[in-house]
Amino acid sequence: MAVHMGKPNTAGQAPGAEEPPDTGAKASSGGDRHRLTALQGLAALSLDAMASVAYGPESIVLVLAAAGAHGMGFTLPVTLAIAALLAVLVASYRQVIAAFPDGGGSYAVAKRHLGRRASLVAAASLILDYVLNVAVSVTAGVAALTSAFPELYGERVWICLGVLVLVTAVNLRGVVDSAKAFLVPTAVFVGSILAMVVVGLFRDGPVSTASAAGHASALGEGATTVGALLLLKAFAAGCSALTGVEAVANAVPSFRAPAARRAQRTEVALGALLGVMLIGLSVLIGRFHLQPVEGVTVLAQLADASFGHNLAFYVVQFATMVLLALAANTSYGGLPVLMSLLARDNHLPHVFALKADRQVHRHGVVWLALVSGVLLVFSGGDTNTLVPLFAIGVFVGFTICQVGMVRHWYGQRPEGWQTKAALNGFGALLTGVSVIVVTATRFTEGAWLIVLALPLIVLAFEKVHRAYTEIGERLELGRIPQAPRRSRSLVVVPVSGLSRLTCQALTAARSLGDEVLAVTVVHPSPEDRSAAEALLRDWELWKPGVRLVELSSDARSLGRPVAGFVRQLARTHPDAQVTVLIPETEPARLWQRMLQNQRGSVVAHAIRRDTDAVICRLRFRIAADAR
Repeated sequence: MAVHMGKPNTAGQAPGAEEPPDTGAKASSGGDRHRLTALQGLAALSLDAMASVAYGPESIVLVLAAAGAHGMGFTLPVTLAIAALLAVLVASYRQVIAAFPDGGGSYAVAKRHLGRRASLVAAASLILDYVLNVAVSVTAGVAALTSAFPELYGERVWICLGVLVLVTAVNLRGVVDSAKAFLVPTAVFVGSILAMVVVGLFRDGPVSTASAAGHASALGEGATTVGALLLLKAFAAGCSALTGVEAVANAVPSFRAPAARRAQRTEVALGALLGVMLIGLSVLIGRFHLQPVEGVTVLAQLADASFGHNLAFYVVQFATMVLLALAANTSYGGLPVLMSLLARDNHLPHVFALKADRQVHRHGVVWLALVSGVLLVFSGGDTNTLVPLFAIGVFVGFTICQVGMVRHWYGQRPEGWQTKAALNGFGALLTGVSVIVVTATRFTEGAWLIVLALPLIVLAFEKVHRAYTEIGERLELGRIPQAPRRSRSLVVVPVSGLSRLTCQALTAARSLGDEVLAVTVVHPSPEDRSAAEALLRDWELWKPGVRLVELSSDARSLGRPVAGFVRQLARTHPDAQVTVLIPETEPARLWQRMLQNQRGSVVAHAIRRDTDAVICRLRFRIAADAR
């Protein structure tokens, strides 16, 4: 028998929600089986950052190309500056992991050191980044596929949605299963990029330029100087390669014990691999005097120049396509954990704090998939529609996190805290400049949507928090309530005929209440009137010891007459607790349940909407072999 109150009854703590995941060394072996090792964490949480090497260097080249060949010479210096920022971020997030082992990244840092409002801005920026990462990664991967097979271009939206469903299904099986599934694609991609860099360093010139042949150059002409603004734009554009660096810090509870130590190793390994690949690709761009061309990616030209137009070239392209499509997995690893922390703090519905058996925040995973699917349909599967929105959110989170860590060092003041604080302050300066430059240069390209969405999401967080606060005050959460007392109990049982279900319902009702009333709704039509009279005759013969009350309804409604009778009982018996017990059958087979008339649901909805009565729904299970 399931019992539901007629009005909402949850606030403060999520009903049935578990405590935050244990990240210590005493994690149970059963729970650890569904958590990540350092290597699995690298596969599950680094795909976004790893895949960004496919478009990070290209973003730098496309900006510097406006200054012609002279501007291209600054590719490596800009990349080195980004690599330096990467080192700062990795060092910072390594400390974040140690200080905040329950996850949350910039949200957790800002909440402790910068206040609730700053933490909500950080959380909103991360949510936007994670959702956009899914859409950008899927569309970029499908774009690589349709470039190889142009006949699929017209079906790109459906292909995007298919990839999204596949990645979502893998993540619903658990974060460990998703990590195992993505280990091989990650290894192939990283191995092919590193091999391409090593082979390219031993080349005196490009082996092949077949991929760029026949394509128009995007290189500007006539420029002899490179201004500071252009370098800032190139730096900000290239910083798109840093998206995903924060994912490990956000998902620390997903690692096996000792979770913080494993997450730190994963963060360092991610930073080292990403830095080597970015610098290596930039060295090759200068070594081969590469020029950006329309319709061919920079990575494809580098693979062509290093390996030649052969099988190795297609391996790089295929690995890039697969990893870009699967890079959405970073969001599936980080966002549900962040949403669970927000739910625990009453800024999101408590349902996002619940976990499934495989340590999956299932509601967060499903919500992420649905919103990303809407973006995919809205963009028509076009990456260029989404990319201008991509990096702003994560840079806001980076900046807030860095500022928060400066406050952290100032408050804790461990040995060498000045150096650490200076490092974080320098990182905050760099990422803050990136936020301003990216927003200003891409405002008309769609960045205005992020500027509008950030405060709206923060306002939504605040509204949810106020709602939980109001409910908590009404329920007097945190106070010792009055001693429970016994009150007179009236139980109302809606019936429509005599059956074994009616007998069980009245038996249960008499065990629950001091007084039981059976009610039946009668309509004025001759057929209904005749059936009601027959029921009354049978009731008199049966003599169940319970009075049957007729409720008339001219509108042939069912729920409203019962709700009206319950309200009348509440008025005439103000000191009594009124309970409505609704008997329902539950066939064993699902298709048989679809044949039910849903009378119980109609009555329950009316009682819940119009009264404060307790609702009990009695399930009478019908076995599969019943005749």
